[in-house]
Amino acid sequence: MAVPTFVDRVVLHVVGGRGGHGVASVHREKFKPLGGPDGGNGGHGGDVTLRVDPDVMTLVDYHHESTRRATNGKQGQGDHRAGANGASIVLSVPDGTIVSTLEGDVLADLVGAGTELVVAAGGRGGLGNAALASKSRKAPGFALLGEAGDERTIVLELKVVADVGLVGYPSAGKSSLVAAISRARPKIADYPFTTLVPSLGVVTAGEMTYTVADVPGLIEGASDGRGLGHDFLRHIERCAAVLHVIDCATIEPGRDPLSDLDAMEGELHAYGGLDDRPRLVALNKIDVPDARDLAEMVRPDLEERGYQVFSISAASHEGLRELTFALGMLVAESRVAPADVVPTRIVLRPTGDNDSEFSIREVEGRWHVRGEKPQRWIKQTDFGNDEAVGYLADRLNRIGIEQQLLRLGARVGDDVVIGDDDNAVVFEFDPGVEAGAETLMSRRGQDPRLEGR
Repeated sequence: MAVPTFVDRVVLHVVGGRGGHGVASVHREKFKPLGGPDGGNGGHGGDVTLRVDPDVMTLVDYHHESTRRATNGKQGQGDHRAGANGASIVLSVPDGTIVSTLEGDVLADLVGAGTELVVAAGGRGGLGNAALASKSRKAPGFALLGEAGDERTIVLELKVVADVGLVGYPSAGKSSLVAAISRARPKIADYPFTTLVPSLGVVTAGEMTYTVADVPGLIEGASDGRGLGHDFLRHIERCAAVLHVIDCATIEPGRDPLSDLDAMEGELHAYGGLDDRPRLVALNKIDVPDARDLAEMVRPDLEERGYQVFSISAASHEGLRELTFALGMLVAESRVAPADVVPTRIVLRPTGDNDSEFSIREVEGRWHVRGEKPQRWIKQTDFGNDEAVGYLADRLNRIGIEQQLLRLGARVGDDVVIGDDDNAVVFEFDPGVEAGAETLMSRRGQDPRLEGR
């Protein structure tokens, strides 16, 4: 089996590191048995980040290894020692990578060297009992759990960032033209579909420098899935101009420069999004006598259609200087004020939940509470510790969930469901029950749970 070297679409599963748990600890030293809480916080989990690297031209690394995980944060320790943060991982991607969901919803368009997207944020580390202490809670006997990192499956799709896109039938000479006007050295042979990956070259015309890319295997019907062109048309979506490369020396029956041009224009129109790009036409292979005659014959018809036409030979380099300068002028016109692309950092967040709000709805007699805060607090709670459960109840009441349930008509004994459907926690609604460390009866500054320790 051949090992692919160019991959422009991959499905990638990414997992952020889990946050470390906080720790519940009480400081002890000789003659000071009740030194107070000193449990440290857990470390945050590592992030999974995509970063644009101009030296990377393919997504092949993620084709071979399609799951990437950041490391977990460490648990906190006593004596106020925080756990170490998990190591983040940075995945290098080519300039022009589109990040989307499996359903096709675009999450980000990564353009510009250094642009970053945090696709799976690490989970927060849990607070230790030292951080949870307050005036009313002098010595918490619990700590918060670390949160799981984000986990999602994404699609990475490469759209080559080139200034000029070369379009034409197989064996029209696109790869030879790229090689002739740049330092690129694509594979070239005398049969169709020589090029199985987009060829990208850098062209210098006077003081102007720009990039050109060809679309391999484009044939009539490509927009409907025929041939290879449908897989690669995306690579000219970002181009400022389109260059039609027409084979004037073809011996295939039923083909001529005008019909070839009409077929390619039909495919571009069917694909969509390219009608506004300026077009040039290169009549190639005029080093062949019959091809030169044919080029001179069809030139007036093409110019009458409004095209700027160049008769060229990628083999003998005839006409290439004029062509490269004309392309450079089109690219220069398309470039607005020469402002450098400023690298940005984007962090994907779960959608549909507001950090400061919650929603409640009744479903089949059960009250479902949704919201970023309550769902996050559920994940932080150690339900094996009664005081931790009481602390959760205090937090939920503080943002008004209990009052909202009463306004909506919730009754004592009703089920209250908080969390995701597949991992929810169910409470029995009883607004008359007090919870939390605030209800512990003791003299100010003392905590009966520490007595005898």
